[in-house]
Amino acid sequence: MKTMTKEQESGLMGKFRRLSTEKQDFFSGYLFISPFILGFLLFIVVPMGISLFMSFHNYDMLTEAEYIGFDNFSKIFFDDPKFKQALMVTFKYVVSAVPLRLVIALAVAMLINRPSKLSGLYRVLFYIPSIIGGSVAVSIMWRNIFGDSGLINGLLENIGMDPIYFFKNPGTALFTLILLAGWQFGSSMLIFLSGLKNIPNDYYEAAQIDGASKLRQFFSITLPCLTPIIFFNLVMQTIQSFLTFTPAFVITNGTGSPRNGTLVYSLYVYQKAFADFKMGYASALAWILIVIIAVITMIFFATSKYWVFSESKEG
Repeated sequence: MKTMTKEQESGLMGKFRRLSTEKQDFFSGYLFISPFILGFLLFIVVPMGISLFMSFHNYDMLTEAEYIGFDNFSKIFFDDPKFKQALMVTFKYVVSAVPLRLVIALAVAMLINRPSKLSGLYRVLFYIPSIIGGSVAVSIMWRNIFGDSGLINGLLENIGMDPIYFFKNPGTALFTLILLAGWQFGSSMLIFLSGLKNIPNDYYEAAQIDGASKLRQFFSITLPCLTPIIFFNLVMQTIQSFLTFTPAFVITNGTGSPRNGTLVYSLYVYQKAFADFKMGYASALAWILIVIIAVITMIFFATSKYWVFSESKEG
């Protein structure tokens, strides 16, 4: 019988130790991320699966679900004018709110990017609206500011102007929601600020030597270097805007008034689910929104190669 030498034994023991260490690292890693995995499965994957299942059923949460195939989707696309209205309002909101928020965020980021002893304080102050902006309290405050007897109309009356009834006109009512979205620019601002700090000063120094103006430097250096940040913020803010709910619900008391002018898509899903008790119908609406967001996100990614600056591409 062939015996192992000491060198072979030590090599084999080292291999076992390495395998043991790798297994420990493997299980330790999964142990640390297990709360996220469990939360993702329990609160995202499972509810999405149930929602997809319910989208093919007639379910009012009081009686047993009845399988109806694609009837919910057929009614949505061909027999539901409020679906088209909600979709149109949501697209108007997204197309207006997202650029407004990004422009304000970039402008403020460039202002506080200048060296200042109070720059940290400015960042906190400008970020606060994003923390509390989606809350019920802020939506109530916004309703009181733009209400018939609110702050804006009080100021207009004091200077001899006629009041503007914001919430009685579909266009101006939606405009107030867009303004609220523009006020919540803090998270995008911080991301833009980090991007501005990563732009090498050598670029600006070379441009100044060549006689480039501040405006030329902005369009030739700042914007191209920030395109990856702009792309990220564009995608994230677009998704967030499609899912907006609280301001429209609170300001209009869940009605989407006037004349459904503020009936954003998420609010319409809520109405169908918890006002009309058509949970299967609401689930179908929700999955249509998921598909719309996915398609728009894929379009962003497909077109990004034409306008997002990458140093690796430039060689």
